[in-house]
Amino acid sequence: MTAPGRLSWTDVRDRIRARILNRTYAPGDRLPRDEDLALELGCARATVHRAMQELSQSGLIERKRKGGTHVRAHPVTRATFDIPITRREVEQRGSRYAYQLVSRQLEVPPSPVMARFGIHQSGPMLHVKAVHLADNRPYIYEDRWIDTGSAPEILNIDLTTQSANEWLVLNKPYSRVDVRFHAIKAAGEIARQLAVATGEALLIIERTTWIGDQPITTVQSATAPGYQLISQG
Repeated sequence: MTAPGRLSWTDVRDRIRARILNRTYAPGDRLPRDEDLALELGCARATVHRAMQELSQSGLIERKRKGGTHVRAHPVTRATFDIPITRREVEQRGSRYAYQLVSRQLEVPPSPVMARFGIHQSGPMLHVKAVHLADNRPYIYEDRWIDTGSAPEILNIDLTTQSANEWLVLNKPYSRVDVRFHAIKAAGEIARQLAVATGEALLIIERTTWIGDQPITTVQSATAPGYQLISQG
């Protein structure tokens, strides 16, 4: 039983995790020694060690014997399943990946997008539309909004050469994710970008991520007919 005022290992884990998510400890940074963290937080070294084990297993940090503890260069917090990098997904199928930026502009998000984020008002966000291809055929068409308050670096990324999907997964760990699935009948821009007939049944994957209470990104990914989502635990 934890003594009054003493932190449990889960408390320590959450504090260190919060520092990683808010970039107090940035990707690649070396963390203080377990002994130093224990002294700072007023807990046992074993408590810090247990918290570090959990953070390592979750993919946020890397611990090496005699090499210390570092924030992983590409930290990713885990949800029910990891958010995939579409390029890797295509290449793992044995297909050739390509990517096309359709549009990129700062806009005030419409009310349905703000509703996904759980906010009532917003300044301009980066609105990105893009097509991912497999063997030169449309694979996923994504319509994405990015909060430049939580991800200001995205404004300096050349999205003609790197997808927002890949950059965000590699550089913006999230503390919460909402994933929804639904089907639609292809029409308008989605039908044109996926090169499918109007009325074709399509799977839509909608993902929204936050860091704390601050939105990061929300995306609606329209998948080509025959798309399969595989999650491995």
